Amino acid sequence: MAILALTDGLADMRARLGHMVVGSSRNGQPVTADDLGVTGALAVLMKDAVKPTLMQTLEGTPVFVHAGPFANIAHGNSSVLADKLALKLVGEEGYVVTEAGFGADIGMEKFFNIKCRTSGLRPNVVVLVATVRALKMHGGGPNVTAGVPLPKEYIDENLELVAKGCSNLAKQIQNANLFGVPVVVALNVFKTDTQAEIDLVCRIAKASGASAAVPCHHWARGGRGSVDLAHAVKEVASQESCFQFLYSLQDPIVEKIRTIAQKVYGADDIELSPEAQAKIDYYNQQGFGALPICMAKTHLSLSHMPEKKGVPTGFILPIRDVRASIGAGFIYPLVGTMSTMPGLPTRPCFYDIDIDPVTEEITGLF
Repeated sequence: MAILALTDGLADMRARLGHMVVGSSRNGQPVTADDLGVTGALAVLMKDAVKPTLMQTLEGTPVFVHAGPFANIAHGNSSVLADKLALKLVGEEGYVVTEAGFGADIGMEKFFNIKCRTSGLRPNVVVLVATVRALKMHGGGPNVTAGVPLPKEYIDENLELVAKGCSNLAKQIQNANLFGVPVVVALNVFKTDTQAEIDLVCRIAKASGASAAVPCHHWARGGRGSVDLAHAVKEVASQESCFQFLYSLQDPIVEKIRTIAQKVYGADDIELSPEAQAKIDYYNQQGFGALPICMAKTHLSLSHMPEKKGVPTGFILPIRDVRASIGAGFIYPLVGTMSTMPGLPTRPCFYDIDIDPVTEEITGLF
């Protein structure tokens, strides 16, 4: 999935598939898919997947849906190919909105440090999406359980929780500014939000360095509920930006990890396990030291601790292990207890899916 999202065409994808490392030889050299002679077969399997799917919104706006690497265990962005096709189609005067998933501390950071290096594209503006409910949680609101009614703190006006939670929003604005790109905060308004809460978030966002902060009502009104956001994005995108990467690829692997931990997450430092240090030494020996970093970290906190909301401080970021995705082209450290295998629910949906062999009617998908 990461290779698909970062490739710029069939030839490049074939090369990346061939570079995938599947093991090591007895003398410590990487063994690749090319070495096994399976690159061509892999490319045939992926030859149609490399083409972005053209869809549309309910209002007829064209949308490319292509690739879905998670931002907590991969780089969390839609494909380079979709972005380039979209830019070609809209022309010089058009606008392309591309998504970076999960929290801005992981999806946005990886968009800049990984995807922008690969694509050569430079964003004009960051649209940072926030909700009053999420900010209340970062301000100390109670836990939310799926399928259970929301606690009253998220439904009733609570300016204290909102104000405290905006510390997280301010930090994410600061993170975007690290890359020299202006920020527009899009406050996704729900029917339970009060005008006082909306005004407070927008005021704090602007005071924290956002070029604009706009309440958006697309949840209730569709596209016409976000016209103000579109105007704000158009205005800010026309301004001069000074895009820069957070680190040089030539920096040592440890220093690249430390830079992300300290500047983006707010950690005091990092702590490498012996296994992680041994892996870094091994990758340096194999010639992979100049790859960008893709942190495998929880999306529920700026830190490695999901329960720590707001802007945690005074913590050391533990690096349990370090792995390499050579085909995709990045090194990925495992932060804390982060698992790279997405978990299934207690009762997976596949139990309900079946097909009638006579009518070929499928049941249980929805």
